[in-house]
Amino acid sequence: MGVGYGGMRCVKILLFIFNLTFWLAGLAVIAFGLWLRFGGPMAEFATDKKSPELFFMGLYVLVGAGAIMAAVGFFGCCGAARESQCLIGTFFACLLVIFAGEVTAGVFAFIGKKVAIQEAQKIYEDAYEDYMKNPVGKVNSTIYRYHVALQCCGKGNVEQQTGLPCPENIQLPKNCLTEIQNVIDTQLRLVGIVGIAIASITIFGMIFSMVLCCTIRNMREMI
Repeated sequence: MGVGYGGMRCVKILLFIFNLTFWLAGLAVIAFGLWLRFGGPMAEFATDKKSPELFFMGLYVLVGAGAIMAAVGFFGCCGAARESQCLIGTFFACLLVIFAGEVTAGVFAFIGKKVAIQEAQKIYEDAYEDYMKNPVGKVNSTIYRYHVALQCCGKGNVEQQTGLPCPENIQLPKNCLTEIQNVIDTQLRLVGIVGIAIASITIFGMIFSMVLCCTIRNMREMI
């Protein structure tokens, strides 16, 4: 019986440490998603009526998953500390849902990035065409904001001859369509990697929770 109690205590400590790490990881995921949404180059594309909805939807899913992770990590700590089979079983079910969601989000980030890139490029091209038709007022400030955020200017090498508003610190203008592709490709790749990494971590949490739950049941039967 002493060996059983020792084994249960060891698993309980491991599960508690895992949940604490999972809670901190959830907070980090929330911060990462919010930074991509409000602090990254693509944040400027959300200030107008048109926005790359598919790209931002992926970030909202990431932030939501981080919030669920933080909540699950907190309640998982409580379940491990109180040795509650009910809480641990609920924790396992929540981890299973997070695992499925993160795998789906990770795969979606890798597969759906082409559509997200095309959507953002279309928004820029519409602003570009509007500027060419009427290069004053709000259209001027909109396209200039895109140029500053992406550190690019126009769609080709003749933009300086057309009077397009380019950032002052750019010596050699870069194609904005190419920059949009590079930025979204990089950021969605990071989202995909984070999603797959979290899904991998949840596997260990499910294993620990099931071992602890079975150990608690066996110890109670012995008593």
